[in-house]
Amino acid sequence: MSEWKTAKLRDHIKVKHGYAFKGKDITDVETDAILVTPGNFKIGGGFKFNKFKYFNADFPTDYVLSKGDIVVTMTDLSKESDTLGYSAKIPTIKGKCLLHNQRIGLVEFVNEDVCKDFVYWLMRTSEYQWYCVSSASGTSIMHTSPSRIEDYEFKLPPLPEQKSIASVLSSLDDKIDLRHRQNQTLEQMAETLFRQWFVEEESELIPLGDCIKTTSGGTPSRKRLDFYENGIYQWVKSKELNGGYILDTEEKITEDALANSSAKLLPGNSVLIAMYGATVGQFAIIGQEATCNQAICACISNDKFPYTFIYHTIKANVEELKSRAVGSAQQNISQVQIKKLEINVNNNISKFHLEVHPMMNRIKANYNQIRTLTAMRDTLLPKLMSGEVRVRE
Repeated sequence: MSEWKTAKLRDHIKVKHGYAFKGKDITDVETDAILVTPGNFKIGGGFKFNKFKYFNADFPTDYVLSKGDIVVTMTDLSKESDTLGYSAKIPTIKGKCLLHNQRIGLVEFVNEDVCKDFVYWLMRTSEYQWYCVSSASGTSIMHTSPSRIEDYEFKLPPLPEQKSIASVLSSLDDKIDLRHRQNQTLEQMAETLFRQWFVEEESELIPLGDCIKTTSGGTPSRKRLDFYENGIYQWVKSKELNGGYILDTEEKITEDALANSSAKLLPGNSVLIAMYGATVGQFAIIGQEATCNQAICACISNDKFPYTFIYHTIKANVEELKSRAVGSAQQNISQVQIKKLEINVNNNISKFHLEVHPMMNRIKANYNQIRTLTAMRDTLLPKLMSGEVRVRE
């Protein structure tokens, strides 16, 4: 690695501040202009396609971002500061322009001595992000600045090796993105069928509780560390409900924990709904047998009302469920309210399951591949950037 040189980011880039778009014109209502905010950065870097903020007024064209632009987040509102400084690439979103908001930095290259994609991946390493966090200012809201980012020091390989490193990582990211896009297409197809067969066609309204069983979970005693050490059962918390398949969980519990708590072993393909707090109304489907905490209602399908139908029914009614939440300090919705949800039922259920079951299986398989590819990418990233693993043209 003798040919790798010590460099600072300022030797090759400048970070440009965004524009202070007026708050009165920022809206959740969809317009043609998306305001890129810290909420559009994934933990670990990369662009996140949800929770968009829109702008509903004229704006300076100098602050319209282009496809492939590299941006970094300079403000983080989370307790963990887990996105501060990370990079993302601006995508193409049909019919939309993306705006360079304040507290988002645009990476501008001042020479051709570095590969742009190499810098993008450098700014997705944990070492770089920890540097941003450790040098940040603020308490509840953490801030970094262009000068702090530009001061980051790193080892720079020769340009051909930079390109090779970036190519390996970008190839894995492209494979991940392809599977995400395949899932999006499959989900849209299933949603279209559901709408055609259960919303647009004549249906009977029946309470959800008359169709399936529901239950909630529990939290094994936190005083018993042995309940969580070497756990074998996935244990879902409401913050993990992601709108799709859950294939792994942050924590797992043991057989003893299951036997000595109100947690229950739920069958695979149970649909979970958050009942309390900031996540109320969030939902997901479990890919295998799992347990959950008491803040979650589990909907257990049956032969007459299969999981494909229940999952898409919940998905179609999520806003209705959220609207039923009560409470001021903490919003909540009860199992009783969930059971009372009136759902559209007709003779298309079996036909819908036959059509959508293979789609759901493909979606689940793609999620598994995404997990594998993501783990491979995240393992290789620090090794390639440190020179522990070498690639050549």
